[in-house]
Amino acid sequence: MRVGTPGFVPERLKEARMARRISSMSALARLMSINPSTVSRWEDGSSAPDTDALLRLAEQFSVRPEYFLRPFLDDGRPVFLRSLSSTLVRDLDYQRAQMRWLQEISSVVEHYVDFPSVDIPDVLAGASYRQLREEDLERIALDLRRHWRLGEGPCTDVVGLMERVGFVLGSIEMGTAKLDGLCSWSPIDGRPHVLLATDKMSFARRQMDAAHEMAHGILHRNVAPEELKHNLKFIETQAFRLASAFLLPSTTYPIEVRSPSLAGLVSLKERWRVSVKAQIKRLSDLEIIPGDFAAHLYKLYSAKGWSREEPLDRQWNPVEPRLLSDALHLIVEDGGRTKSDLLALEFTMSAGDIENLAGLPNGWFSRERADVVRLKPSETSGEARSEMGGSVLPFPWKSR
Repeated sequence: MRVGTPGFVPERLKEARMARRISSMSALARLMSINPSTVSRWEDGSSAPDTDALLRLAEQFSVRPEYFLRPFLDDGRPVFLRSLSSTLVRDLDYQRAQMRWLQEISSVVEHYVDFPSVDIPDVLAGASYRQLREEDLERIALDLRRHWRLGEGPCTDVVGLMERVGFVLGSIEMGTAKLDGLCSWSPIDGRPHVLLATDKMSFARRQMDAAHEMAHGILHRNVAPEELKHNLKFIETQAFRLASAFLLPSTTYPIEVRSPSLAGLVSLKERWRVSVKAQIKRLSDLEIIPGDFAAHLYKLYSAKGWSREEPLDRQWNPVEPRLLSDALHLIVEDGGRTKSDLLALEFTMSAGDIENLAGLPNGWFSRERADVVRLKPSETSGEARSEMGGSVLPFPWKSR
């Protein structure tokens, strides 16, 4: 007979454990100095923690007690991860849990703010992703650009584009260089969500990572979890090909490749904002350079140490997602909710978790809302008066 707190949701306990990278139920039991069998019964649903234990769990995981009472929503769709290696189980579980937290934050925010409508064209037209050939992916990339009116030149802000067409994005430190981004669809509203890694990040890598996850959102929505396991390599290859074709269109980019050398590709990187390594792969895929010459370029690339950092990597800061951050600022500034209300009534995760996933500054929830003080214009002599009542001050300009 189940005893303890009514309404306790076992899946939420496992989710919290994954989100905190606690690898096992016995590890959690050690942290809380309780019997492992107790945690096991909580997670399998045969019993539930009493009030005192629930409060201890909430403190352990830095969540509100209500966190464990809210429904666990899962529609069975897969989360698209770059790897399913058994050596990364704890890290992959962490990614999945953080993705569900991102979706939960998004659903709360969407109660107050209208997000952009999902504008993702049906490029498959009823076909299966398995039927797509390489030339089909090239065509789809151009069709997407036309649909979103991007032209065929460089797309220098994939993150901003994705948010405009209905994706919700977050970014977190994964704690390992072996993990990149991931994509999933929210069981709450069906909206595609993408979580990007900030580890060892550069602008060009952020562009490709975002485009890669966007490709999953466009091509692989209806892939079943078991199918993902069996066809992971093919699905990942397909996503990378579409991302590359989107960032470096076959109709324009090759025309600019006058010299397929590392120096020439660095010059093209400055314009197209795509890494040298990804450009080598793109030229090979388009058969502009033969495979043996691509292998030669890769060897030179490694010899120069560019696997650690490429030229221009520090020239541009990676573009950060803005949708959730801007929306939360808007909610507070318009008086829809105070920060304390959001934490006490809406969110069940900690302020730090929300700030991290939503791209807010550290400590944002603890900062008081600043009052806007409107200054009365002065009548200082020598100032030109503007039509709006302000003062136009002379700028101390010097010629160079």
